[in-house]
Amino acid sequence: MKYDPIDSKLFQKNRAKFVAQMKPGSVAIFNSNEVFQTGCDGVLPFTQHGDIFYLSGIDQEKSILVLFPDAFEKECREMLFIIKSNPHIFVWEGYKLTKKDATDISGIASVHHLEDLSPMMEKVMAQAERLYVNTNEHLRRTETCETKEEQFFKGFREKYPIHKLERSAPILHRIRSIKEPEEIELIARACSITEIGFRTALTTVRDKVPEYEIEATFLYEFVKNRSKGFAYNPIVANGKNSCILHYLENNRVCKNGDVLLLDVGAEYANYKSDMTRTIPVSGKFSERQAAVYRSVLAVKKYAESILNSGIYLHDYHQKIENFMQEQLLSLGLISSQDVKNAPKENPAYKKYFMHGTSHFIGLDVHDSGLWNEPIKDDMVFTIEPGIYIPEENFGVRLEDVYVVQKNAPPTNLMKNIPLEIEEIENIMAQSKK
Repeated sequence: MKYDPIDSKLFQKNRAKFVAQMKPGSVAIFNSNEVFQTGCDGVLPFTQHGDIFYLSGIDQEKSILVLFPDAFEKECREMLFIIKSNPHIFVWEGYKLTKKDATDISGIASVHHLEDLSPMMEKVMAQAERLYVNTNEHLRRTETCETKEEQFFKGFREKYPIHKLERSAPILHRIRSIKEPEEIELIARACSITEIGFRTALTTVRDKVPEYEIEATFLYEFVKNRSKGFAYNPIVANGKNSCILHYLENNRVCKNGDVLLLDVGAEYANYKSDMTRTIPVSGKFSERQAAVYRSVLAVKKYAESILNSGIYLHDYHQKIENFMQEQLLSLGLISSQDVKNAPKENPAYKKYFMHGTSHFIGLDVHDSGLWNEPIKDDMVFTIEPGIYIPEENFGVRLEDVYVVQKNAPPTNLMKNIPLEIEEIENIMAQSKK
């Protein structure tokens, strides 16, 4: 892995939190993500499942974590199962974790090879009453193929059909959303790498530069600084493309007079960052672009001021939507009559601001978290308001990552990334000399 080793105490703490919420006599099983084929013998780069990484730190395919805190034998209370390497695997795929490696990373003493899974589970399931199933219950899930967890559960259920079932997701959504100090440091590292990429990109943006060249600048800086690369598919959107929320082609040429929307973030040790900036290709915003930018920035600062422990995300979003509506009225994009006549299910502001303002972030860009409980200290969120005006061929979005703090304003982990109009224009002006 490119990242520095993580102290196994983090994963020990995370497991303790999960186990504390398990019902008596229960077993919980977690699988690594699948290695996905692309056709013939090609595969996509491996990305570990956030849940097994959160609980073990194991960043290798075909790994399985088993938690059974009530097991009679101490060695069965937490177990890891990993690939057994051999000379053929070493030659073709490289180094795989040894049992000692897995113990050092996870803090789990009982590590076995995958060949031992079936007999060990027969012993475990003979004692257990319940099985915790780890399914994807994220509100934004868009699965179109069967996951490794689903494949495993089907076979397991056939063999053990009468054990009671429990859901891992509600526990994980609650505990993963509150970050340990070590996790916040890893997210901050990802944010710092993103800053390096953005500052370099500011010096390369000019008339006629292709969007993909700017994308390449980010990737170079990310990998150079020990990131695997992008935390998500990057958006490098010039002119009218900046009004497409998930524009991914990045194949147009930048033009003077247009804005360039950059929604790009680095990962570090599987933890994600998520930044958006909107900059002028020429190095200077037009009067209209600057006015819209200042309105978006005002919404962002307002959102930051109310992101506190105790507030529900629904109420938080509603307050921001009301504030955004005022900004759209002041820009002349909507009228008071528009507001009055708009149906409740489609308020007037949605014409120019159609997405949410914040989401959980951590091991996933849209991380695990419960939306029906109040915000708590040490949760980490993005703040990302935007105004998109297709008829004027530009949109503005601004986004940073924040940690909710006790009795204090949230900490902006991206506070060092240029944001104010004057700072961005000054940096771009210096780069053009």
